[in-house]
Amino acid sequence: MENGAARTVPAVIVAIDGPSGTGKSSTSKAVAAKLGLSYLDTGAQYRAITWWMVSNGIDITDPTAIAAVAGKPEIISGTEPSAPTITVDGTDVAAPIRTQEVTSKVSAVSAVPEVRTRITELQRSLATSAENGIVVEGRDIGTTVLPDADLKIFLTASPEARAARRSGELKGADVNSTREALLKRDAADSSRKTSPLAKADDAVEVDTSDLTLQQVIECVVTLVEEKRAAK
Repeated sequence: MENGAARTVPAVIVAIDGPSGTGKSSTSKAVAAKLGLSYLDTGAQYRAITWWMVSNGIDITDPTAIAAVAGKPEIISGTEPSAPTITVDGTDVAAPIRTQEVTSKVSAVSAVPEVRTRITELQRSLATSAENGIVVEGRDIGTTVLPDADLKIFLTASPEARAARRSGELKGADVNSTREALLKRDAADSSRKTSPLAKADDAVEVDTSDLTLQQVIECVVTLVEEKRAAK
């Protein structure tokens, strides 16, 4: 395809929301790669700022302390779907942000309004500067971060399916304890005052409980292509 032809494809902003264990990251990355879009894992940004807070000895139980330093770390997200990167103050944090310590604290940090404001601004600037369009995945993208996204998708799955997937990712994890942890995080994220986890009114809901990853990807690719064709 010539460059001129490639540029005629309209840029689309796709918001993919949903709780953990629904296949959100795998789907979003694959769809972005397949359609030549940028990709942003917003959860990684919240994990990154949480990692920074933990590393700098900030009291995670004190929202005022968190708010006071929310603007300090420099967080840079690479949006290449085949190799997304994330750095904090120049340090590659892709691995350390996935530790259990960070996972257990991310809901508390991300509930602080000043943190959400800071990260939301980052997310919006990345989305608007993506020339060919972008797939942005998270928990409040369609409702708060990008309410005018061209396409909003909300992935769901039964707690059992989600726990099985997540414990498969966390090698050796117990399915029951993983399920409890997922439900606890859902409750925290759905009930927070600032930008709770919620399905946008105009989002397309896709239940992934009984679908293979490939089926979910195909479903979302079709939705994006339809939206692109209609632009």
